[in-house]
Amino acid sequence: MLEKFFALKAHGTSARTEVLAGITTFLTMAYIVFVNPEILSSTGMDRDAVFVATCLAAALGSLVMALIANWPIGMAPGMGLNAFFAFTVVGAMGFTWQQALGAVFISGVIFLILTVTGVRAWLIAGIPQSLRSAIAAGIGLFLGIIALTSAGIVVDSPATLVTLGDLHQTGPLLAIFGFFVIAALDAMKVRGAILIGILVVTVLAILLGVSEFQGIISMPPSIAPTFMQMDIWGALGVGVFQVILVFVLVEVFDATGTLIGVAKRAGLIEPGKPNNLGRALFADSTAIIGGSMLGTSSTTAYVESASGVQAGGRTGLTALVIALLFLAALFISPLAGAVPAYATAPALLYVAGLMMRELVDIEWADVTEATPAALTALAMPLTYSIANGLAFGFISYAVLKLVTGKARDVHPATWVVAALFVIRFAFFAE
Repeated sequence: MLEKFFALKAHGTSARTEVLAGITTFLTMAYIVFVNPEILSSTGMDRDAVFVATCLAAALGSLVMALIANWPIGMAPGMGLNAFFAFTVVGAMGFTWQQALGAVFISGVIFLILTVTGVRAWLIAGIPQSLRSAIAAGIGLFLGIIALTSAGIVVDSPATLVTLGDLHQTGPLLAIFGFFVIAALDAMKVRGAILIGILVVTVLAILLGVSEFQGIISMPPSIAPTFMQMDIWGALGVGVFQVILVFVLVEVFDATGTLIGVAKRAGLIEPGKPNNLGRALFADSTAIIGGSMLGTSSTTAYVESASGVQAGGRTGLTALVIALLFLAALFISPLAGAVPAYATAPALLYVAGLMMRELVDIEWADVTEATPAALTALAMPLTYSIANGLAFGFISYAVLKLVTGKARDVHPATWVVAALFVIRFAFFAE
């Protein structure tokens, strides 16, 4: 049955290889079941319900990817998008988390329409490579400052805005230790390095009395506090225009880039040969809508899926295994509740570092490419807003190309996005 449905032989793989690949990918991305509730609960959302929503959204997204696209790619609520949801949309802009969920739902619908109509491909083709790289790096910097502040390593200062925290405290020391555990394990190619680091720090926190141990396994908590709680009408109010725009743009770049990158590594996209890219794009679009209904930020394709591909995963059976393992994770809610911020902060910081590697792909020798890219990356952490970083980048790119006589080099999609952000600052600024 598996052979017939997933065409294992045609892809040069076997059920055993696919199962091992699925387990490998799950171990590398399972940290999200601990990190996502920590981030989204800062908005007032019920942490246990977010934990359930995270597991279900990941399972649903991965299942859709398996059955519709037959690709070995795991799906889960995305890093960066959850930070934008919690710290910018709710924390800085003052929207309720229900309205933020409504904005995610609307962005998912728009994302689906863009995918079906082909506009998504037009947008992707039109955004400069330098800005794409800067967006990923900027989100990394944004995650970095969130991680450092939640760990107490960086604190606010009336004199210098930010300064070094008290590194003699237990929490910051645990976070520093956790970061080195994750980095060392990943350097040694240990699968699940991030997850292991989170668990090691959690155990130490429990032993030191920083966190309270409440068990490991139990029946899943109720998802009722977040299920179908999105406020769609509230999300349609004035001022949410920029929120939906940013959700859509980041979803477009992040998800599409990940899908294409991992699929190429798996040999699933070859010139002149048919592929399931269209189905994969449809799958990740529908996953966003489903995740918002369950009660979590945007669900997206995970770059960690490359680890499963490296282990031999080539079909949707890998994604099916990932989905089943996320369903099994529903039963470890007591352990998830015991994970302190000091355990998730090093994971965030390490992911931030990985995302900043994108800076190498920027054309630093060309000022009209490098300056907008730098502004994009710098504005995100320094204004505490992914939205502002995108705005600074697109507007400065369009302006610099215009005044240097290179306007013809700018794709119409870039002009459209830049104009939308100018309108945002002119009429919808907070």
